[in-house]
This record gives sequence, structure tokens and C-alpha cells, in this order.
Amino acid sequence: MAKLGAAVSIVTTDGPAGKAGFTASAICSVTDTPPTLLVCLNRAASVYDTVSRNGVVAVNTLASHHQSLADLFGGKTPVDERFAAANWSRGQSGAPVLEDAVVSFDCRVAHLTDVGSHSVLFCQVVGIAHGSLASGLIYFDRMYHTIGDMLVAEMRKNAQTGPR
Repeated sequence: MAKLGAAVSIVTTDGPAGKAGFTASAICSVTDTPPTLLVCLNRAASVYDTVSRNGVVAVNTLASHHQSLADLFGGKTPVDERFAAANWSRGQSGAPVLEDAVVSFDCRVAHLTDVGSHSVLFCQVVGIAHGSLASGLIYFDRMYHTIGDMLVAEMRKNAQTGPR
């Protein structure tokens, strides 16, 4: 699976079971009607009970400058320290939304099913927060990689010099 590259996101939740968040790359779009994402979560993860009991998540897609935040949410750092490392707002669902994410999808968990060691959460999107244009962070071959830098640099150059 290390050769299957994917965008890096921080999935967050808050509600009656408390606040939690984790770094994930096993996320994809399922359908646009209704807008739904698939999020895979290991049932042995420390955040599993909190996420499943709250029933809401925000999928915060990370930019290249978020690598240290991805490491923080992917480790054993206490919850309060994880969230203190960035600026957050609240989505319609109540889940924490990363203020400078490339994009954040605020969701309600519509369905959950178990496959092997993981639960697959089908998350219906109730809100979207678009960030500013940024390069993305992907995980491939057990390492972080940046995508979009050349495109971003070209767009900034064109914005400064004006149309040709």
C-alpha cells in the first residue's frame, strides 16, 4: 500500500464524546449527489471511539507547509497540544475546521461499515471551506511529497506581471 499515493488530511471531530483528530490518507470521494467522502479508520486507533460516538468529522486537506502538523496528529501527542498547534474554527457540524487547509469538508457520518481491521465511514458533506491556493501534501512510499509548487509559482508570477 506504500506505493499508493494519496492526499494527506487531518480528520477532526468534536461533540459529546470529546475532541479528537488524526492524520489520514485513506480518504476519497464517493459521490457528488449527495456529496459524500469515504474515510477509513483503524478500529484500534485511540480516536476511534470518539469519532464513532460523535458522528461528525471535518476532513481537512493539508498544504505542503502542514507536514509538521500531520506528524503531530499522526503521533501520540495529547489532543490539546495537537489542536494548539494551528488555528481552528467550527464547521456546521461542530467539528474543528483547519483555517488554512487547502479545503475542508464538514461532514456527518451517514454510514459506517467494518472491513478487516478498519471501519469505513461514509461521510455526507454539509459544508465546504475553501482555503487559498496552495501546494498540496501527499504521502507516497512512506514519505511526504509536495505537489503543485510549479503551478502555484507560475500563477503567482502571472499575478505579479499581469496578463500577457
